[in-house]
Amino acid sequence: MQYISTRGSAPVLDFGGAMMTGLARDGGLYVPEHLPSFSKDEIAAMAGLSYEEIAFRVMRPFIGETFSDDEFKGLIAAAYQGFEHAARAPLKQLAPNHFLLELFHGPTLAFKDFAMQLIGQMMQAALAKSGKRITIVGATSGDTGSAAIEAFRGLSNVDVFILFPHGRVSEVQRRQMTTPSESNVHALALDGDFDDCQARLKDMFNHFEFRDAVGLAGVNSINWARVLAQVVYYFSSAVSLGAPHRTIDFTVPTGNFGDIYAGHIARSMGLTIGKLVIATNQNDILHRTLETGVYETRGVAPSMSPSMDIQVSSNFERLLFDVLDREGAAVADLMNDLKTTGKFTVPQGALEALRAGFASGRASEEETLATIGATLKASAELICPHGAVAVRVAEAHLGENPMVTLATAHPAKFPDAVEKASGIRPALPPRMADLFERPERVTRVPNDLAALEALVLETTGHNV
Repeated sequence: MQYISTRGSAPVLDFGGAMMTGLARDGGLYVPEHLPSFSKDEIAAMAGLSYEEIAFRVMRPFIGETFSDDEFKGLIAAAYQGFEHAARAPLKQLAPNHFLLELFHGPTLAFKDFAMQLIGQMMQAALAKSGKRITIVGATSGDTGSAAIEAFRGLSNVDVFILFPHGRVSEVQRRQMTTPSESNVHALALDGDFDDCQARLKDMFNHFEFRDAVGLAGVNSINWARVLAQVVYYFSSAVSLGAPHRTIDFTVPTGNFGDIYAGHIARSMGLTIGKLVIATNQNDILHRTLETGVYETRGVAPSMSPSMDIQVSSNFERLLFDVLDREGAAVADLMNDLKTTGKFTVPQGALEALRAGFASGRASEEETLATIGATLKASAELICPHGAVAVRVAEAHLGENPMVTLATAHPAKFPDAVEKASGIRPALPPRMADLFERPERVTRVPNDLAALEALVLETTGHNV
């Protein structure tokens, strides 16, 4: 299995190379040269298997020779042993034909753990073989950062720097990033929004002298391995509800488009998925794009679902690559338009393909609060604001097929909003009960590339 850039002019890499590289050197994102496909019999045979067994079957065709079968099985087992639910990603029924996929039973209470715990294991194994040291820089709107820190804290061959928008994440999210005491992890509060964090991260990757000097690696969803790990729970949940003999719809709360793009990959591999419904909050650029055909940034309005407060959805580039018949030059032109003008127009044929494969909707702050309360009353399920956005949008798209709505974070990560909506202040798990008593360690940083690079260089002892 080889990996190519969405912009068409970066070196072709194997899985290990794509994982350790993150962003392609032409500014694009790595994707498989081709997708494996599963027959209906192969998908049906996943019924009743453990999550780990399904993960191996789904991901193995993408790994190539980077890891042996036994080695990869061991990495998967280690990745998910810290999850607090035996099913890893259990389904709960909300209403007739409507199910909630709980993705928050990992170490940091968010869906990012499914990918980050596995990436941590895979990168450790790869570094042990090579003897190299890397510097991970990540940008987060709330959950990726804590998941990355949890996966890499204390490792001797990895330095981790996480950029998060100052004042724009929940207090629980912030403390999960700022309270680890290990010296190899660094939480950086950037003056700006998530798009600024993500832009500075991409700038570092595109500054090749700096990138090579520090051994820069990425764990954002620009990293293909992140997307791949998320494909698995589409298979596990769909098979539980009767796939491939039934078609299953999914609604996904999304900002950076990685989680729902994983559903697109699962469908492209043969999983019987009908609708993939994009759920957005008031920062609704993806919903507007499907409605108008114009992808236009308008600035980020802070919300009670901060992990979705994004205007530049990186993984949307991967989908554009697919609907533009994998023409890297065409993708590069659109991305250049976005960079220079803040918008681009999706070509008509590509827009028709997007609308054929995806639906969308948005939920206001008021609707989000109302949905938290209504869901608790109707099904005794307490959901976080991101899950509430998705449930609200899903309810407008219910049909004959079972609908699976992704619950991407534990309600205790957003206690103020949940309490306002439900009257219940959700408690953190016992292992995190002292989170608010732990000392914080954080560095406030300007939205300035040179200052950020200087900080990383000084901390890691590298020179450019």
